[in-house]
Amino acid sequence: MEQQELSQKELARLAIDMLHRTMVHHVFWFKEVEHQMGFEKALEMMGMAYEKSLGIQLNRLGKLLGFKLVDGIPEPLLNMPQEKLVGLIEGLGLNWLAGDGVWFQTVEAKCGMLDAKRCNDSCWAWFSPFEAWSIKRLLSLPEQPGIEGLKKALEMRLYAKINVQSIINEDPGSIIFQMNNCRVQAARKSKGMDDYPCKSAGLVECTTFARAIDSRIKTECLGCPPDTHPDEWFCAWRFSIE
Repeated sequence: MEQQELSQKELARLAIDMLHRTMVHHVFWFKEVEHQMGFEKALEMMGMAYEKSLGIQLNRLGKLLGFKLVDGIPEPLLNMPQEKLVGLIEGLGLNWLAGDGVWFQTVEAKCGMLDAKRCNDSCWAWFSPFEAWSIKRLLSLPEQPGIEGLKKALEMRLYAKINVQSIINEDPGSIIFQMNNCRVQAARKSKGMDDYPCKSAGLVECTTFARAIDSRIKTECLGCPPDTHPDEWFCAWRFSIE
């Protein structure tokens, strides 16, 4: 079928699908480089490819959609009222969480809870160090930013924009991180359901994230479902450098 034979709706759907294909192709490139050359090398190469590719794609979209770039950022984002930009960031976080949940539920429906949890935990083993790497670049953190660097990074996670969390300073080399309100667990609680037993994923997630921020950081779980926990938090973690 020629593109000129497609309806307006069909063309619009094609455009959205092409965006999805582009994102997945980006991931496949990363995974293959990781397979061939290792995770650290793949991150290094992705950093280089991402910066170059992003500039090319935003410039082309800017010409097509009629927006300018200012220091590589679409001008409409810079001109957006701050409360709307904050709302956009929260919406992006919620979309990420929804996508994560849809994947889990899809695998659970097809293969059962055990396989869904196994895939979920393994996914976090990849995503957490990647997110740490991405945040370190965004904040221009040094290779070993210490506990102070970790505190800054925790405030920039996708979770930080949609959940309620807090950080308690124990001493210069140690903090306690609490997830005071988790959307997933809060939703289950509102329906009278038990906590989702997320400790296995949390151990992978928190340990790999902290280690990717600074390889010297140790992670200790103070409580995470199915552990019992006080009303003021769903999970709590101690991060320290000896």
